Amino acid sequence: MRTKSTGQKKINIVTLGCSKNVYDSEVLMGQLQANGKEVVHEDRGDIVVINTCGFIDNAKEESINTILDYVDAKKRGEVEKVFVTGCLSERYKPDLLREIPDVDQYFGTRDLPLLLKQLGADYKHELVGERMITTPKHYAYLKISEGCDRPCSFCAIPLMRGKHISTPIENLVLETKKLAKKGVKELILIAQDLTFYGLDIYKKRALGDLLKELVKVDGIEWIRLHYAFPTGFPEDVLDIIREEEKICNYIDIPLQHINSKVLKDMKRGTSHEKTNALLDKFREKVPNMAIRTTLIVGFPGESEEDFQEMKEWVRTQRFDRLGCFTYSHEENTTAFVLNDDVPQEVKDARVEEIMEVQSQISWEKNQEKIGKVFNCLFDRKEGNYFVGRTEFDSPDVDNTVLVPTENIYISVGDFANVKITSAEEFDLIGELV
Repeated sequence: MRTKSTGQKKINIVTLGCSKNVYDSEVLMGQLQANGKEVVHEDRGDIVVINTCGFIDNAKEESINTILDYVDAKKRGEVEKVFVTGCLSERYKPDLLREIPDVDQYFGTRDLPLLLKQLGADYKHELVGERMITTPKHYAYLKISEGCDRPCSFCAIPLMRGKHISTPIENLVLETKKLAKKGVKELILIAQDLTFYGLDIYKKRALGDLLKELVKVDGIEWIRLHYAFPTGFPEDVLDIIREEEKICNYIDIPLQHINSKVLKDMKRGTSHEKTNALLDKFREKVPNMAIRTTLIVGFPGESEEDFQEMKEWVRTQRFDRLGCFTYSHEENTTAFVLNDDVPQEVKDARVEEIMEVQSQISWEKNQEKIGKVFNCLFDRKEGNYFVGRTEFDSPDVDNTVLVPTENIYISVGDFANVKITSAEEFDLIGELV
């Protein structure tokens, strides 16, 4: 058993789930630092705070296993206290209290002041934009709103994150300036729904207005858009993407399905025809835009014919980036009353089919890049390669550009022009120009 220190306790923040959780952990760590606390991210600590995900079954399982691991560590005397926050504890707090009572306390997604108080810290309202960055220092996430007002029948996010609340433009600009001073060059805008931004506080969709202000911040060279909802997409944003050099020709827009009946059952507020019209508008306004999407297979009632319609649509649309997930039957969502009638093995097979189609598309699109030169931002050195990305690639989820380290040096966080010499399904290999 470790001897307890008489000095200040070190607080270890463990982050699970999506980039929104990464952002929340960074804000928590910034508050703790401002209170003079010693804080680390996913390292050894006397006190552990686990920021959980509760979105789908796999994420919930990972969160529960992580909690159990740290509870065991507490029993062995390796840590003194274990606190749990985030989406899982927001959604399942009564169950967690009953099933894992050895956790010292559970907190929800909007309980930051209460969590800080438990950690011996005060919530400092004046710390607008202050946070401890856990990503590589040259890029950072900027969460522009919290919560979601969409009625998607499969989604539990509103249960965990509450109603949509936009952060005022002036606060986001201030935060961006602080990030730029720390060396951040790439800003990745995140939210449960970028498209809805501004409706609550400005009574209009104000994503375009926000972008016009963010591009003015010195030091920021790339701005990337993640998680735009297709219904009600503000078309002025497309003009701004095309006209502003700092905004990457890239968008992440989860479309989920293409069959009109399935979309209706999902309560997505769109149809096959409307979805294709929106994609046509994207490509018309920003011809070289990289479009990333995610799809769900195995939604209740999805027939083989519905799935084949989606598979053929993926072939036709030739998305630059695509992720595919199996439907997860989530309690308290409106789809939960439906019969989860697609067997898991069928769901898994459908994911494989979609990703096989996408893999071929990605390989073909990457072959077209051979011989071309791209401005790349370099994230790390890995083995015998410097690993970077083009403006068409987001960190952790998209393609990488590999440049052999032999006889050259590239600083992490620097931009460099790279000529592509060969390509695989999800990697480009090149040389410095």
